[in-house]
Amino acid sequence: MQLKKLLDENTTALHDLKKADEPAPVGNYNQRKEEEEKLLLKLSQQLQKLVLVLDQDNVTTNYAADEEHQKDPQTEDENGEEDESEDEESSEEEDSEEADDDEEDKLLDDPNVKECIAVGNFNAQQEGDLTFTKGEVLLIHEKKADGWWVAENSKGERGLVPRTYLVVHNEDKENQERSGEHIEVVDETADGTEIKKRTDSHWSAVRRAITENDTVEVLATIGAVPAGFRLSTLFQLLEEGNQFRASYFLQPELTASQLAFKDLVWDPEKNTICPRPTRVSLIVTLCSCKMIPLPGVSIQVLSRHVRICLFDGNRVLSNIHTVRATWQPKNPQTWTFSPRVTGILPSLLDGDCFVRSNSLYSDIGILFELGITYIRNSTGERGELSCGWAFLKLFTSDGMPVPSKMYELLLNGGTPYERGVEVDPSISRRGSGVFHQFITLKKQPVLVVKLRSLSAQSKDILNLLPETLIGSMCYIHLLIFYRQILGDALLKDRISMQSTDLICNPILATFPQLMDQPDLMDALRSAWADRERTLKRSEKRDREFLKSLFILVYHDSVFPLLQSTFLPDYKWADEESEASRWKVIADFLKKSRENDGALQYLLSSENTHKAFDISELAYDFLGEARENNPGV
Repeated sequence: MQLKKLLDENTTALHDLKKADEPAPVGNYNQRKEEEEKLLLKLSQQLQKLVLVLDQDNVTTNYAADEEHQKDPQTEDENGEEDESEDEESSEEEDSEEADDDEEDKLLDDPNVKECIAVGNFNAQQEGDLTFTKGEVLLIHEKKADGWWVAENSKGERGLVPRTYLVVHNEDKENQERSGEHIEVVDETADGTEIKKRTDSHWSAVRRAITENDTVEVLATIGAVPAGFRLSTLFQLLEEGNQFRASYFLQPELTASQLAFKDLVWDPEKNTICPRPTRVSLIVTLCSCKMIPLPGVSIQVLSRHVRICLFDGNRVLSNIHTVRATWQPKNPQTWTFSPRVTGILPSLLDGDCFVRSNSLYSDIGILFELGITYIRNSTGERGELSCGWAFLKLFTSDGMPVPSKMYELLLNGGTPYERGVEVDPSISRRGSGVFHQFITLKKQPVLVVKLRSLSAQSKDILNLLPETLIGSMCYIHLLIFYRQILGDALLKDRISMQSTDLICNPILATFPQLMDQPDLMDALRSAWADRERTLKRSEKRDREFLKSLFILVYHDSVFPLLQSTFLPDYKWADEESEASRWKVIADFLKKSRENDGALQYLLSSENTHKAFDISELAYDFLGEARENNPGV
């Protein structure tokens, strides 16, 4: 007990220790502090085993006495209540005796053990950890092989805890069913602001990126990736549903009363939708990524890309937009992008991105997550890893926008919810000399981006878009056509503002799907560019004529493709799928041009289409509209 007390005191002192407290400069301070912490955890584990061994004699003696007592039936009859109590105690002691040799394995492997008690104090070291005190009972939600478990305290707060600080709570088996019910209730509700942060719409994806790193650990162990790589947090969010997809944010947003549209307002004088200025309205250009660590030969990289979203340090506040990078075999550590994509270049390569938001958060900024999609050569397993992330805050402490200029952002390892993790710890930023620090700084992975100031014309264009959206500049004119058609259908042509009937409009019903299939967006962009080249100058200035022409182009290009059985399903970073899809798209566009439209293709017996569904034509704006969220 004295040793345990000393351990707790040393652990507390270590957690409170700062680099400034050292009497002399220490070059690898953080590394040495981590080593000391691991040593204390190991000592705590050894002490825990020792306590169990020392208690073994008492357990065995009590069990033997209880067994002898049970052999005397007369005593059992005279003292029934006493025997019941002793039977329960002997049962618990018998369980303890059987578990003495493998207490840790039982904690790790037994799925029925849900409650543990802390044997020491622990202070959270980084985002996602849970602080607890000695003697506190914790509810275990998830047990990981790396020794860091997801636990919950009595206040409903969740986080990661080290298992070496825990022992089985002796009431766990008695309350097993009751504890199971408690888990379901707490996991599905968020009553109180204390756990709101940990049970928001995307905490599950964040938790997986932090805790479920078995695959990453295996890859790091065999040298396939650096230790700072993680499962991609933003990819996890995209896989959870459509809440963070551009197709969701493209839909109109309802006001708080849900009786009108917040970001779609009609201008009767100009007979079109009103521009909507926002707090954040800018263009960010991805220039390059430098010194990105190379994966090992055991994995094949299918895609290098950057995922972008608005972020406040805690929540994702917009859709997640992806830009694919290119690289040269002679310089694989440098990623480049294609600003101002034109012609046949895919929009997925467009490094020019518009960013819009009306969020009032003071800490709002742009989160950049560099990622790779890979396949393991030995197993064929596919996955998505983060190669580092950077955060560019958009407002200064006094609320002024940051200047429009070039920014060189050092990349952090881990997830956006971890701090102090390096992408590649082998290239340490720490060093005792100025020259050493300068050399290591040159080797650090960086992302180079540029914030561009907007011209008056660019502002007018961006203000016609939804209040919250990130996308590619190369198809912004197509989004504006969609918004204008949406305004006509919802604000001008609707019989009554109280009418909630389905609207027959194929473009409104299907256009958002293009945001999740960039090759179809490229097909529409190409078809519109071909038609636009044939227009006269006066026709280009006629807004209503352009809008009607866009509707014709849409029906002659991407609308038939959406229902074609020849077009394979869209698969991210699948080279074979991408090639076969583009072949089908290119063949169709060629035939559509030759036959002056898609009608012949649609009526031809050589082509087959999916069975008709009313969703191809019917737009349900109440089902698609987003509810008002003041935070976003």
